[in-house]
Amino acid sequence: MRKTLDHVNQKVVVQPSAVDVFEAIHTVMHLYRGGQYRDSPSDLTHLEGKVLGFFARHPGATQKHLAVHSGRDKGQLARLIGSLRERGLLDARTDEEDRRSVRLQLTADGRADLQSLERRSRRIAERAVADLSRDERGQLLALLSRVRASLEQAT
Repeated sequence: MRKTLDHVNQKVVVQPSAVDVFEAIHTVMHLYRGGQYRDSPSDLTHLEGKVLGFFARHPGATQKHLAVHSGRDKGQLARLIGSLRERGLLDARTDEEDRRSVRLQLTADGRADLQSLERRSRRIAERAVADLSRDERGQLLALLSRVRASLEQAT
């Protein structure tokens, strides 16, 4: 943060840098993610929660679909999916039309763990913005949307 002196009012004015903004965003997300998984009844990691969420939204999708969607390494995803299957959170079925392909979907336990995670996430999010008015929430969302658009244009 850069400090300047307001000569009229004789006080120091702090001017946050672009890096300061992203450090604040990072800190907020770190606190949010920590709250999601701290004291969780299941031992899901952040990435495991994301994988379960993907297959909840796309039942019957394949590991390849997940790799394309997430941009993650296929080997990492294979290990992750294997672990979730071993723990009974994902079920795999061979594709009827292409026997080389395996379709994945949540089991009842996987659905229950994901729902628990989603409830905890909603509680944390509501608590985080409880002191913001509806208008302030809208302003924050609009500002973050602009930041996202700038980043998307740059890539």
